[in-house]
Amino acid sequence: MREEIIERQCRAMECAGLDAMVAISPENFAYTTGFVVPSQPLMRWRHNVAVVTRDGKTALVAVDMEANTVRSKAPGVEVRVWGEFTDRPMATLARLLLEMGVGRGAVGIEMNYLPAGDYEQVKDLLPSVRFEPADRIYDQMRQIKTPHEIDLLRRLSRIADEAIVEAFSTVREGMTEMDIAGALTKGIYARGAEYFKLMIIATGERSEYPNVGPTQRVLKAGDLCRVEIFPIIAGYHAGVCRTAVVRKATPQAEKIWKTLVECKYIVMSMIRPGASARAIYEAFLKKFMELGLPPISFVGHGIGLHLHEEPYVGKYSDSHLEAGMVLGIEPLVYGAGMGFGLQNKDMVAVTGAGVELLSDQTNTDELIVIS
Repeated sequence: MREEIIERQCRAMECAGLDAMVAISPENFAYTTGFVVPSQPLMRWRHNVAVVTRDGKTALVAVDMEANTVRSKAPGVEVRVWGEFTDRPMATLARLLLEMGVGRGAVGIEMNYLPAGDYEQVKDLLPSVRFEPADRIYDQMRQIKTPHEIDLLRRLSRIADEAIVEAFSTVREGMTEMDIAGALTKGIYARGAEYFKLMIIATGERSEYPNVGPTQRVLKAGDLCRVEIFPIIAGYHAGVCRTAVVRKATPQAEKIWKTLVECKYIVMSMIRPGASARAIYEAFLKKFMELGLPPISFVGHGIGLHLHEEPYVGKYSDSHLEAGMVLGIEPLVYGAGMGFGLQNKDMVAVTGAGVELLSDQTNTDELIVIS
């Protein structure tokens, strides 16, 4: 269990008037415990739950299939096991809450994650408990990373950055997107990633599609190649995108890339504690609009246990940045009817002094060249 995070939860419960918090999503279970239950993100009904009371008591609920994994990762913590085919997880959770002295009062639970049927069950089993939405509390806590989280996200950022550029170096005109994918997969695992959530490989005319995976498309001279990957360690993601060109880019593509690089530096120059996320976006937009192309509604977002987290650096954001936040910033162009797209996505941390570039292994002032 993560003592620093549990202390944060206790302080949050004091402020919100809660007697306990129940983390049931894969992200918030991992946030509380420090580990991922392997099948939990894949099968929503396999509930694994972390309970923290206002006075700092902790206990876990685990599905029987994963019980030995949970016990090995959380030695000394009370673990209640429910049978996937014989029990109801909400009944096990209700019994645990009663035994922890939370049979009445206010309990924070993830309303945006828990299925409606499960919510109705636990509410019926604990009629004296008032269940309150805790999603926003978890979201706000997760915005400010601990030093350990920042170290992990820096490591993941460098894994992604190095592996993408290495993959570009292994391919040539006439090879395929699948060749890039093979080299990239090898590269992230060789550098210590445990898993990856999403791999985007979009070349040539496919580079204007935002989130497509690799195909057997053959690389041709002049192709722009957008590659992004989200390597994972302990449930945490870093998202880094690099764009390369096969042999030589067109003057139009070079002009757009130059503007995107300028946008990146404008955004980075404004990142500091207290900065308005919307003001940063508006400064980005002023430069981007010189291209006469349609922009997306954000240029950055928080990232950590989820691909996209608060705060957004965008048109609709009212957030102000704080030290400890980690953002993916991504000036990009796609879907503009030009037949190609470009993207330059980096990971940055908000520091007391300003900003730290976490994906710092590659100079992206110029397009990477594939020979």
